[in-house]
Amino acid sequence: MIHKLNSGRRILTYPAVHPSEVIAPRTLLLSLIALTHNICDYKSKYIASNQRNALEAIRQIGVVRVFLEEIRDWLPSSLPDSTVLSFSELHLSFQKLLYLLEDCTRDDARVWMLMNSERVADQFRVLIRSMATALDILPFDSIHVAVEVKEQVELVMRQARRVRFDVDPEDKRVVEAVKKVLIGFEKRVDPDRSELKLVLDHVGIRKWSRCEKEVRFLESEIGFENLREEKREVSLLSSLIGLLCYCRCVMFDTVDGFPAPRPEANSRSEVVSCLNWEDFRCPISLEIMTEPVTIATGQSYDRGSIMKWFRGGKAVCPKTGEKLKSREVVPNLALKRLIQQYCSENGIPFGDSGHRSRDIGRTIAAGSLAAEEVMKMLSKYLSASIAAGTMEERSKAAYEIRILSKTSIFNRSCLVEAGLVPHLLKMLASADSERQENAVAGLLNLSKHSKGKAAIVENGGVDLVVDVLKEGLKVEACQHAAGTLFYLASVEEYRILIGENPRAIPALRELIKNGSDRGKKNALVAIYGLLTHPANHRRVIAAGVVPLLFEILTSVDSEALVTDSLAILATLAEKPEGAVAISRCRALDSIMGILNSLTSRAAKEFCVSLLLSLSTNGGHNVVALLVKSPSLMGCLYSQLSEGTSRASKRASALIKLLHEFHETRSSGPVNRVLPQERFVHVR
Repeated sequence: MIHKLNSGRRILTYPAVHPSEVIAPRTLLLSLIALTHNICDYKSKYIASNQRNALEAIRQIGVVRVFLEEIRDWLPSSLPDSTVLSFSELHLSFQKLLYLLEDCTRDDARVWMLMNSERVADQFRVLIRSMATALDILPFDSIHVAVEVKEQVELVMRQARRVRFDVDPEDKRVVEAVKKVLIGFEKRVDPDRSELKLVLDHVGIRKWSRCEKEVRFLESEIGFENLREEKREVSLLSSLIGLLCYCRCVMFDTVDGFPAPRPEANSRSEVVSCLNWEDFRCPISLEIMTEPVTIATGQSYDRGSIMKWFRGGKAVCPKTGEKLKSREVVPNLALKRLIQQYCSENGIPFGDSGHRSRDIGRTIAAGSLAAEEVMKMLSKYLSASIAAGTMEERSKAAYEIRILSKTSIFNRSCLVEAGLVPHLLKMLASADSERQENAVAGLLNLSKHSKGKAAIVENGGVDLVVDVLKEGLKVEACQHAAGTLFYLASVEEYRILIGENPRAIPALRELIKNGSDRGKKNALVAIYGLLTHPANHRRVIAAGVVPLLFEILTSVDSEALVTDSLAILATLAEKPEGAVAISRCRALDSIMGILNSLTSRAAKEFCVSLLLSLSTNGGHNVVALLVKSPSLMGCLYSQLSEGTSRASKRASALIKLLHEFHETRSSGPVNRVLPQERFVHVR
C-alpha cells in the first residue's frame, strides 16, 4: 500500500491516512521502506527555501531506511503489537513528510513557500519529532539487526528531539526584502532592482516563464482563500502577485518561447449556453441561493431553507420526495462559484450571509494596497513601452497587457485609464501575426470594461476590429475579434454601429462557416448579442446565417455550439421574417429530433421557444406538422416538471396550441378550446 501523492491537493495540506488495521505487518513494512526511498529521492531535487531543514529531514529518514531494510531481512512471522503500532505511526508521519517535500520542491510555488518559511520549518520539526516518538515504542532489544544500525537509529532519535529546525537566515533575509518591497509599493516607491534580483535569484526565478508560473499558482490559491473567506491570506497573495507581475514586466526583457497564453474568456458564453437565473434558485424559497448545499439525494438547496425544512421535522427531499437516510448537508462550492460568476457578469447583487464576495477577479478593487499601486505603476510602464519602445519592447508590452487585462476588472480599469487602447488599436494593422493576435486579445479583455468599450469605439475601433475579423493573420485573432464585437454589442449604440458596418455580420458568418470551434462559438455569441437590436435581425437573415445554423444542428457534435445556434434561431423566430427564413430550411423534423436527443436544459428551452415561435408566426401549417410527431408531447410535458419556470411556461403554451388545433380539426370549424382544468398549471 505505497501511498500515492494526490497532485490535485493544495500545498501545505497533508491528507495522510492511517494504514488499515488488518494489513499484514510485512506489507506495512515494505510500504514504509518504499516511502523512505521516495523521501530520499528528494535529496537531488531543487529546494528553494528551507533547504537545510529539508536535507536534514531526508538525512534522518535515510538512516531509518537502512534500519527498516535490516528489519525486513529478519522479520519473524508475528510481531508484538507495539512494533505494528510503531510502523503504523511511522507510515503516517512519512506520508506527511513526503507531502511537505513535494511542496518544497514545486517549481511554481517557490515564493509562497518562502513566505511561509516559518510554518514549513515548524512542520519539519513536528514531523521529525513524531517519527522519533513512533520509534520510541519499538522493542529494540527484541529486534535482531546489526548493533551499529541500532546505534545510528538511536542517535537519530536523540537528534530529532534536539535539532531546532529554524528558518534559514538567508530565507529570513529574503523574506524581509520582499516585505520591504511590498511596503514600498504601498507608498508608490519604485523598488530597487537589486532587491528584486536578490529575491528572484534566491528562489531560482531566472526566466519570464518561471515568473509567470508563480503568478498563476498564486492566483489559484486566491480562489481557495476566497471560498474560505481568509481576508489576510488574500491580501498577502494579491500583494505577491503584484510583485511578481512587476518583476515579469520589468526584470525580464524577453518572453521565452511565447508560451501559450491563458485561455481567453468565452465571450460570456453563459448567456447562451448553460447558466440560467432559474437554475440558481433554491427549490424551497425560490430565491437565488447564497450558500448552496447538497443533501443525500444529490439535490441542492440554500442552507437556511433546507435547515428550516429539517427543523420542521421533515425527513424527505423537498424536490424528489425521497426519504432521507441522513440529514447531512455538504457545501456545494462549485455551484456557489457559478452563482457568484453569473451574478457578477450580469450585475446582480450577491448576498453571502452578510459578507460581500471577495473574489478579486470579479471586483473593481485590487486585493491589497500594494497590488493596487503596482498595477498603476505597471500601466504607466506599459504605456511608455508600447508608445515609444523598440519593436521587441512593444511586442512584449502587448503580451503583458493581454495577460494583465485577463486577470481582473481592476487591472482593466488601470490599463484603460493609462490610455493603452489607442496603442493596441494601431497594432491591429501589424504584419506580425503574434503582435496582431496579442493586441486584439488585449482589446477583447479591455472591451469587458465600460470605459474600455467607449475607448475602442471613440478611437475608430469597430472598423479596425472588423478588419481583423475578416482578414486576421491567424484564426485566433479572428475569434478574438468576434469576442470583442460581442462585448461591444452589449451597448445599444454600439450594436447599431456594428450592424451598420456592411462587413461585420458577413464576416461573422464566414467565421461560423470556416472557423475553429472556439471561433464558431465567439461568432455565434456575437450575433446573438447583435440581435437585441431589431434592425440586425434582417441583416443576419440577409447574410445567410440561418442555413449555417441548421448545418451546425445536424452535423456538429458540440452541444455548446448546438445550444448557441438554437438560441439565435429562437430569437430570430420571434419575428415573422425570421420564422419565414427558418421555415424555408424545412427543418421542423430536425428540430424535433434534436429536442429528443438534447441533454442541456438551456438547449431544450431554446428548442421549445423556437417551436412555439414558429407555431405562432407560421400558423396552422407549422402546427399541423408538429401534431404529427409522436414524441413531441412527451418532451413538452417533461419540460413542465423538469425545466425552468420560463421553459415550463413556453412548453405549456405550445401544448395549449397543439390541443386547440387537434380539437378544432376534430370538431369542425368551431374554434373550441379545452377546459382550463385539462391543462397543467405552471407553478
